[in-house]
Amino acid sequence: MLRRPSRRSLLQSTGLLVAGSASPGLALLAGCASTPAPMAESTMREMTAAEALSRIRSGRLFAEAYVGAMLDRAERLKSLDALITIDRAGAIEQAKKVDALRASGAPLPVLAGLPIVVKDNINTRDLPTTGGTAALHGVRPTANAPTLQKLIDAGAIVIAKANLHELAFGITSTNLTSFAGPVKNPYDRTRIPGGSSGGTAAAIAARIVPAGLGTDTGGSTRIPAALCGIVGLRPSVGDGGAERRYDGAGVLPISHTRDTVGPMGRTVGDVALLDAIITGEPPIFSAASLPGLRIGIPASFWAGLEPQLAAVMAQARARLASAGVLFVEVDLAGLAALNDKVSFPIALHEPIADIPAYLAATGVSGIGLREIAAGVASPDVKGAFGAIQGDVAGPGYADAIRVFRPQMQRLYADYFKANRLEAMMFPTTVAAAIAIDPVAGSGKFMLNGKEVETFATFIRNTDPGSNAGIPGLALPAGMTPGGLPVGLELDGPLGTDRRLIAIGLAFENVLGTLRPPSGI
Repeated sequence: MLRRPSRRSLLQSTGLLVAGSASPGLALLAGCASTPAPMAESTMREMTAAEALSRIRSGRLFAEAYVGAMLDRAERLKSLDALITIDRAGAIEQAKKVDALRASGAPLPVLAGLPIVVKDNINTRDLPTTGGTAALHGVRPTANAPTLQKLIDAGAIVIAKANLHELAFGITSTNLTSFAGPVKNPYDRTRIPGGSSGGTAAAIAARIVPAGLGTDTGGSTRIPAALCGIVGLRPSVGDGGAERRYDGAGVLPISHTRDTVGPMGRTVGDVALLDAIITGEPPIFSAASLPGLRIGIPASFWAGLEPQLAAVMAQARARLASAGVLFVEVDLAGLAALNDKVSFPIALHEPIADIPAYLAATGVSGIGLREIAAGVASPDVKGAFGAIQGDVAGPGYADAIRVFRPQMQRLYADYFKANRLEAMMFPTTVAAAIAIDPVAGSGKFMLNGKEVETFATFIRNTDPGSNAGIPGLALPAGMTPGGLPVGLELDGPLGTDRRLIAIGLAFENVLGTLRPPSGI
């Protein structure tokens, strides 16, 4: 079931802007000395990030009570295997500081008291960064990743490191490492949450936290967002440099060309809030106007869908059309062939240099590709590292970077410009969450009466935009009759992240948010 959001604009609900502030995304907010009344855990867990921050700032909620309740929930839901390391002592200490600051009447940072989880391939100074793999189990970085540091500076509290597909090399989050385990989907614990940021998505969907950070190489924020019924953003990357929206340092990599950190949350508004803090740009308050909005519908992205998922997407499309969206049926001819020439040559060659460079920058000694590969527990990831060590993708790498990727980027740019499109819309995945395979970790599944490769099938729609470096936003479209979330994605021209978020806000106003998982 979908429900219409009751969220007011971010401006009203979070008070992010302070008159005369030069940096509205990092503005400080006045405290309040009133004493909060007790609040039920059931109320706290359903609050969005914006709602929680408003209550903490106004004095209606103690940060310590809120963070403590979320930590208690994390402990109760350990069987989801969404989290690898929980930091109760550190998180409570930070929450107490927020309450003391508020009681003193001093200004509060924008995110003061907001509990978040962080994918365990993003460096954290106070917690290990394991990558969900044995060889890195003892790695303790000396600094936070710059993107995370911006959230911490704004008052966010990291309560845990989130589980992931081992080394982020997969889309199921069926991690077979002994200290991690397969992440379960909160809507059906027998099914995958998607990956590789499956732990972050599962924790958000399970109401352990309202928001957090994942990473995305080929769909790793958007696929789990779709399968867990939340929102995930892949920001613009382009060719790196000025085109890259987020700093990528301090993150265990796959590919410097494709990797990016991405915010995840239960609402588009909460994702917009984190994006504003990370970029230092003014928060996005207003939804786009839908009447006459031109959105591309690429037929190849809509082909071969699971019937129940297709029905949900058709209904979502009809509702958006009734709200005034003008859908333009036009495909991207030749995209799939180009993507095949770009995807694996980059993803299987760049780790050869990128992972050792990360280890050196993080201060890790005595561990290299060989040691990491030797400790890999998940069969699909072990296979990928065999290909990396043999550099099977090396011969195609130069052409992928210099020839085929630029062709992809031109194809997308021409598609949006020639058809006067603000974005393109498609199902994030071609199927809803499938059963966990506790042996192979990835393998195959049945789709429309045919056995298909899990990895290739689930990244089909998310991978091309990743390779082109354009922004993508996944948000809930609805639920199947069996109660599984279905996600839709909006991809936009390079650098139009803020416009894409505004469109996402408008789509969410029409489609609503998903009911919480039952029984947890």
